[in-house]
Amino acid sequence: MPRNVSYKNLILLVILVGITLLVMRFTNLGRNQLSPMEATIKDSLSPVQGVLMGVSKNLRNGAESVASLGRLSQENKSLKDKVAELQGQLYLQEELKQENERLKTLLQYQDQYKSNFSFKTATVVGRDPGNWFGIVTLNKGSNHGIAKNMPVVTPLGLIGRIVGVSKNTSQLMLITDPRSGVGAMVQESRIPGVLEGTTSGGGETRLIHVPKDTNLNKGQIIITSGIGGTFPKGIPVGRIVDVSNEPTGLFRTASVVPFADLHRLEEVLIITTIYNPEILPPTEGD
Repeated sequence: MPRNVSYKNLILLVILVGITLLVMRFTNLGRNQLSPMEATIKDSLSPVQGVLMGVSKNLRNGAESVASLGRLSQENKSLKDKVAELQGQLYLQEELKQENERLKTLLQYQDQYKSNFSFKTATVVGRDPGNWFGIVTLNKGSNHGIAKNMPVVTPLGLIGRIVGVSKNTSQLMLITDPRSGVGAMVQESRIPGVLEGTTSGGGETRLIHVPKDTNLNKGQIIITSGIGGTFPKGIPVGRIVDVSNEPTGLFRTASVVPFADLHRLEEVLIITTIYNPEILPPTEGD
């Protein structure tokens, strides 16, 4: 028998069963007992009725499951959005925590040396990717009392001086820039020299013009000497990591790594006034 004919017969049977059950329902109203024929028909159709009820129940459960899946999908999306929002808040809280710690350290430094200097706190707002250890842009300018040649420090040590000023920004030349020159000396022996930046771009400096017969060794601390008038005397700069002789044979050179992390500058202190240049702040070796 063709498949479509069997489907038609099945559909017809279902319709007949439905009509019979419906008729039996209405004819049963008001009677306490079924007729023998009705009872026989009802009993014979009971398995079919059970199948139909099962199919109906499965269809209803299936529809409820589909609706439930839709709700679960929406709830899952809402939960993911909430988790992302909470993660963003955690990241922001951590950033604020780190910023507060940095600013607290700056305030402690200012309070410690307020009898020596007055400061302006500034934030790094720009760097040249091609000259990372050269010029840095700060968010304070002449409107905030900033002028050329003002020294710039962090609580760890000297980082440079102001070389250009606009109304609301200033240009900071780091001590690692090859054009930079700082009067410096070895803290332990008081041997003077000039600290300059290098062209290597590695964030180091070097102490030059040190007489060959002087005691220059790894680990010694370099501080500002005050010679030249731009930088106050006694500000810590860095530590010697290597010593070599200059080609002329008359002087020695020392490679110096700054105490301040010039690669990750965020907030800095600009020294706007020097009250008493003879009172030196303590350095790491004191």
